[in-house]
Amino acid sequence: MLFQMQENVGIIILTFNALQKWHVTYLKLAMPHCPNCQSTKIKKNGKKACGKQNYLCKNCFRQFIGDHALTYKGCHSGLIHRILLMLVRGIGIRDISVIQEVSVCKVLSVLVNSHYVLTPRKFHYETLEVDEFWTYVGNKGKKYGLLYAYECQGGEIVAYVWGKRDLKTAKRLREKFIKLGVSFGCICTDDWQSFITIFKEDNHVVGKSHTVGIEGNNCRLRHRIRRAFRKTSCFSKKLFNHLKAFRLAFFYINYGYV
Repeated sequence: MLFQMQENVGIIILTFNALQKWHVTYLKLAMPHCPNCQSTKIKKNGKKACGKQNYLCKNCFRQFIGDHALTYKGCHSGLIHRILLMLVRGIGIRDISVIQEVSVCKVLSVLVNSHYVLTPRKFHYETLEVDEFWTYVGNKGKKYGLLYAYECQGGEIVAYVWGKRDLKTAKRLREKFIKLGVSFGCICTDDWQSFITIFKEDNHVVGKSHTVGIEGNNCRLRHRIRRAFRKTSCFSKKLFNHLKAFRLAFFYINYGYV
């Protein structure tokens, strides 16, 4: 009987501790934070003319209204990150607009104002795979090609160029390696003649069996970028937005966050 009571008391204590931790976590999540510096060191700073509570950040002195009191959801502090994450996970512009309950213009502005730069992690790569990738801009009759280099071992997109599927674009990719200061021990491509011409002075390996990694990455791009889906009416209307969307996806593939 005594053992039974001790066991029940132990369960009650464990349950109380779990509830206490959950309560602390809930307070941290529910606590307003600064949309500028993400700090939780804030204080109440009077009320707006509309009667809503105003807050002041002690770090950057930004004044703001808490997310719970905002009328327009486009001003929520975590909205930009959610939109960027959805863009690189295969969700279209209008779908994001419906899910997040914001306008299409708001979603496009987040994409347009994203600034991500790809820099190679290393200066020398043992093996690089190069391939071309077709996309459409304006309509399904206007192709816009992507040539890029991929390291299969690290899952990294090292360099890329946009243009037509010709020798000139392939030359620009080779020049991009020099500009970035990247060297390689071996480069693998398919039997496209432009690749054979450009990389004839390098340790060049030709064959589809040597480009399995980059072909798999092509499939991943088709799944991650909505405007690159096959057999769909979704494609880029503007070239600027097209380039921004792919740059964002490349950054996410290389670094795992946006």
